[in-house]
Amino acid sequence: MKKNSAEKVAYGFIVALLALLCLSVVYPFLYMLAISLNDGADAARGGVYIWPRSFTTINYEIVLGNEVIRHSYLITIGRTVLGTVLGLFVTLLAAYGLSYRKLPLRSTILAYVLITMLFNGGLVPLYIQLNNLHLLDTFWVFIFPGLFSAWNMFVMLKFIQGIPEALIESAELDGAGPLRTLLQIVIPLSKPMLAALGLFTAVGHWNDWFSGAFYVTSQSLIPVQTFLQQLLSASDLSTVLGSNSNQEALARSAEMQNITLMSIKMAVVMVSALPILCVYPFLQKYFVKGVLIGSVKG
Repeated sequence: MKKNSAEKVAYGFIVALLALLCLSVVYPFLYMLAISLNDGADAARGGVYIWPRSFTTINYEIVLGNEVIRHSYLITIGRTVLGTVLGLFVTLLAAYGLSYRKLPLRSTILAYVLITMLFNGGLVPLYIQLNNLHLLDTFWVFIFPGLFSAWNMFVMLKFIQGIPEALIESAELDGAGPLRTLLQIVIPLSKPMLAALGLFTAVGHWNDWFSGAFYVTSQSLIPVQTFLQQLLSASDLSTVLGSNSNQEALARSAEMQNITLMSIKMAVVMVSALPILCVYPFLQKYFVKGVLIGSVKG
């Protein structure tokens, strides 16, 4: 069908607007990548925007060679994987149980969960509760508080209730119990929903710096995002360099003299952002379906 002149103008305007929006998202990423791959002293003179002018990998050698950053990276990976898997599992069990309309006190439980989603006790009561549970300054303070998400539970509940009842009934007629129905019927049909919510949960764990800043005091337990937050407020390179032998060897090199705090910061930002960005392509097949949950009627 032919477009008239007004439609062509509107189409061109939309394309230009989307192109500018994409540029506004991509450019900061390219800028940080260019600075991280550029000689620090050279980048301090300005003029580096998209492509490194004086290419070097010394910034990444310093970042990846630092023992504190490597350990914080492992903490972040561990909490992201474990927190996402356990969080989805616990929330799915709750949603699956509440999907049974004949469950005793079902309405009361749903109302209670809804209240916890709308209101919370605040930061100080949470801190006191974590202290009473002896979770402060432990790895589990990153896992247990986020095991259950009321919002995710309601999304899962809505999705499970959308599964044809005939499938559930046929499984029960064949002798399947609730657990077998969950494993063989509900979970296989819920892959788009689990992928979408899993991605959101993983991003939340990966980007969380607050827990590491306020709930742990040991430097060996801080995640990489908390380390990055500390680094962004640092005034010198002592936070990054430390005193291990690898850094001392780098400090003796002539190239080391040209690094700056800004170039190190950009390298840390890239190292902390790239892994979670690489996860999306593997979940894209399910992600688009998952974000449409509840928007259209099946």
